[in-house]
Amino acid sequence: MIRPASEISVYLYSEFVDMRKSIDGLAALIEQETTLSPFDTTLFVFCNRQRDKIKLLLWERNGFVLWYKRLEKFRFKWPSAADQPVTMDGAVLNQLLDGYDIRPPKAHPTLHYTNMT
Repeated sequence: MIRPASEISVYLYSEFVDMRKSIDGLAALIEQETTLSPFDTTLFVFCNRQRDKIKLLLWERNGFVLWYKRLEKFRFKWPSAADQPVTMDGAVLNQLLDGYDIRPPKAHPTLHYTNMT
C-alpha cells in the first residue's frame, strides 16, 4: 500500500461506515456530518463495523484518490465514536494501518473511600 507522508493532515471518521460507499458516498459523509470539506488537503479515513476494512479518501489537485485495505485475519484498533473528531498526522495513520492501537492509554480510575469497610 502507498503510505502517506508523515506531514499530511489526517481526519479519522470514527463512526463505522458501509464499505459499499465509494468516492461520492464518502465525500457526502464528510460534507453532511462534519464541518470539513472533502476538497481540503486532508486524508479522510473510514472503517467498517467489523474493523477489517479501511478506506482512505483524498482530493488530489484534480480528482479524488481512494485507497482500500482489507485485513485477512486481524482487526484495526478503532477509536470509539465518542472520540470524534480524531485528527492525526501520516505517521500515526501508518501505525494504525500496521495494527497498532492509536488510542491514548487509559489508567484505572481514581477510587475515593471514606473508610476501610
